[in-house]
Amino acid sequence: MENNPSSSRSSTDRKTIERNRRNQMKALYSELNSLVPHQNSREVTSLPDQLDEAVTYIKKMQINLEKMNEKKDSLMGIDQKPNAGTNGSGMTYSSVQLRSPQIEISEIGSALQVVLITGLDFQFMFNETIRVLHEEGTEIVNANFTVVDDIVFHTIHAKVGESALMGYEAARISERLKKICQY
Repeated sequence: MENNPSSSRSSTDRKTIERNRRNQMKALYSELNSLVPHQNSREVTSLPDQLDEAVTYIKKMQINLEKMNEKKDSLMGIDQKPNAGTNGSGMTYSSVQLRSPQIEISEIGSALQVVLITGLDFQFMFNETIRVLHEEGTEIVNANFTVVDDIVFHTIHAKVGESALMGYEAARISERLKKICQY
């Protein structure tokens, strides 16, 4: 075998290229691994296990995203029809159906969060909600709204009195608010 300087240089170039490729892959695997939350952060896991964990995590996040999109669509009153014309995501915007007003009340300590979802033709529901909250002696801390297409999302934060019967008061207020949404 002859000593050819160009073949030796070519071999060195290939080794360098391969070493750089391996280092780049190692850095990419390390970055992927750092983005995935780990149950056992003290254990050293093999590369195939790290990749399996990343795949499992990504699939779990995809399922969670689908569930959240479905919940958002149901809250917005968007009906999904598989055979209708879609916008590329499978959702049919031509089938938006306004529902009767919906109300969701969450008790957070001594505060209430009221989320009222109405159509544009149910704006009076916001006024009724504020009226009931005032009648019950709550202090309105914050109230805002967002309009998306023909749907209005109202969010109201109210502080309930500091009495020992606060849980009872919150339950009574919730019942009154739910009654105004039933017509």
